[in-house]
Amino acid sequence: MWSGNFSSALASLKIYKWRSFLTMLGIIIGVASVVTMVSLGEGLKKQVVGQINQLGSDVITVRSGRLVGDGANQAGINILAFLSTSTLTDKDVESIKKLPSVQAVVPINFVTNSAATENRRLDNLFVVGTSGDMAELLNQKVVYGSFFDDESSSGNNVVVGSNVAHQLLGKLNPVGRSLKISGQEFIVAGVLQQSSGGLLSIAQTDFNSAVFMRQDAAIALTQGRTNILQILAKSKDPNLDSAVRDIEIALQKNHAGNSDFSVLKQYELLNIASGVVNTITRFISAVAAVSLLVGGIGIMAIMLVSVSERTREIGVRKAVGATNRQILNQFLTEGLVLSIGGGVIGILMSLAINGLLRLYTDLEPVVNLTVLGLAAGISVAVGIIFGVAPAAKAARKSPIDALRGE
Repeated sequence: MWSGNFSSALASLKIYKWRSFLTMLGIIIGVASVVTMVSLGEGLKKQVVGQINQLGSDVITVRSGRLVGDGANQAGINILAFLSTSTLTDKDVESIKKLPSVQAVVPINFVTNSAATENRRLDNLFVVGTSGDMAELLNQKVVYGSFFDDESSSGNNVVVGSNVAHQLLGKLNPVGRSLKISGQEFIVAGVLQQSSGGLLSIAQTDFNSAVFMRQDAAIALTQGRTNILQILAKSKDPNLDSAVRDIEIALQKNHAGNSDFSVLKQYELLNIASGVVNTITRFISAVAAVSLLVGGIGIMAIMLVSVSERTREIGVRKAVGATNRQILNQFLTEGLVLSIGGGVIGILMSLAINGLLRLYTDLEPVVNLTVLGLAAGISVAVGIIFGVAPAAKAARKSPIDALRGE
């Protein structure tokens, strides 16, 4: 019976090919949008987790603002803290350096987002001031040249990411080449190895598109102003509790007793990063899912029109013995074919979009089979929910009234 209903549904939909396609369009867009957004979210989470895992287990991250609402309990992440102005200062960096429980300190001081050579200019960079311990602390390999030293290196030396070397300087190994930042000339001393990209410890810094200079040079370039996105500190003791406590006490003294900062261990940073990405992904997916609702309403509207147009067909089928259940199943199958067809096309479209994003951007979407199965299930549910009303209307028609109405 279902095989016959399926064949009949295909035959009916082929009569109005364009109308059927436009009816499926809402489902196609909804499924493609949701799958793509979730895949992007999973890919971004993987990149963030990968970069955070590059930090050793003995590295502590200090971020501006209270990122969590209940201490170490990661429930209640404060999204606004990521958008607020940094409360960290150069004094905080110096205070952490003096702590006996801390071995090394690396500030991430944002300077500007542009740099230029004689022929090119890029305005999507992350130019930051930091210390010479950054490469070792973050496990970043320098493939050409060397990382600068806080004592012996010249103040105009910089280290660039692989994208900067290729896009701005036009070479894989641009060591010795010069570039200008805020009107001042700097010499490239090293190039970092290509990394997985994404966010650096959720501080909006991509290694591949970054330019690193000495902290004193960054302060001089900005005329004493600092915008420290985060501070990384390496603990001497594998048990980080002592170092975390010392850092919190030192920073509270600098901030007049206010805890307008977060001192995070690696697992806490992972929880926050995953929580932020999940929140953003859910929000965008919810917006995209509205297309599924619109698509379902479109299916119901077209099916109601179809029932009205096929009144004589329904009357003839009932006159020769078709039951209400058979009529119901026939029109319900048509609704399912529309929604499932739209879902399959939407999934294929999302896979194509994910492939293009991997080829032509730095994004690395992760296709989750669970999400694909959920998208297919939603397509079936939409067909059933929004196909029941038109099917029930068709099933309730009296054969005599149907033939008379025609």
